[in-house]
Amino acid sequence: RRPAYSPLRTPAKHCHKYRSRLMAIPRRPLGTTGLEVSVLGFGASPLGSVFQEIDEDEGVASVHEAVKLGVNFFDTSPFYGITRSEKVLGRALKDIPREKIVLSTKVGRYGQEEFDFSAEKVTASVTESLQRLNVEYIDIIQCHDIEFGDLDQVVKETLPALMKLKEKGVVRHIGITGLPLKIFKYVIDKVPAGTVDVVLSYCHYSLNDQSIADILPYLKEHNIGVINASPLSMGLLTPQGPPAWHPAPEEVQKAAREAAQLCESEGVNLAKLAIMDSMRNPEIATHLVGMCTREQVAMNVHTALQALGVETEENGAKNAEVLEKVKEILKPVKNVTWPSGKPENN
Repeated sequence: RRPAYSPLRTPAKHCHKYRSRLMAIPRRPLGTTGLEVSVLGFGASPLGSVFQEIDEDEGVASVHEAVKLGVNFFDTSPFYGITRSEKVLGRALKDIPREKIVLSTKVGRYGQEEFDFSAEKVTASVTESLQRLNVEYIDIIQCHDIEFGDLDQVVKETLPALMKLKEKGVVRHIGITGLPLKIFKYVIDKVPAGTVDVVLSYCHYSLNDQSIADILPYLKEHNIGVINASPLSMGLLTPQGPPAWHPAPEEVQKAAREAAQLCESEGVNLAKLAIMDSMRNPEIATHLVGMCTREQVAMNVHTALQALGVETEENGAKNAEVLEKVKEILKPVKNVTWPSGKPENN
């Protein structure tokens, strides 16, 4: 599996019109962390060239552009590009006042099949990430794709190790990430209250799958902030379609193709519809979209501002009409997911 968020591509020739009139993007509270995060989050996996080789200078410039336009939440991992994403993001952060950003990275996953949730490894991993990111502390440290590990080890060893780092001020808040929703409740119910501050869920709040809505009340009751990654379902909800490795069942991929074809025939961008629809739920603090160019940043901020009513939505009536047709196409496969990690964690 590749990272959960993929970049929404836009030709550069269309993006100058966005930059000239963008306003700062709104923020929402992230659980009870005290952090206010931009509703659009900067997914930094593309900075690691995980989708395609990037121009690193342009990647740095895209981070600066995001901050300029009010995006303050940046999410990365040592896994993305095997540390390259952290390094490129770290280059960009040298020139940004630390208080202007909320920074999230991860521990536990270091390669396609390389996982290590031991206390020794995750403690060393945080130190290494701090160096690559050129910061003295990390706002949110997350256990990455815990369904591939032993959940009891995460409970008894990984999280206590991260709590020690929290006590030292090296990390400020702790989160867990993964695909199967059952892993969140399993871990949260077994640790002391306040251990887990944040969950990052992917592919479960998008046009084809909104199953995380079922556990939002539980998470809110436990004062846990929610980060939604991949409102595009790892490329399913894009005009170009998903990558060849996408794990969704064929029935889901077929429905997504039909939705994309409908949107194309109507002159509407499916990815834009998907992002806008996800962002309108106030119960979810932020939505990660992969970015690595200034053009992508400008367009995604523009889309977010329209979704939140800060800017007037272009072709709003038509978009609403097409959105309902798309939802009808996807209805037979609504909330159909796929396995991830160890069988017992699904």
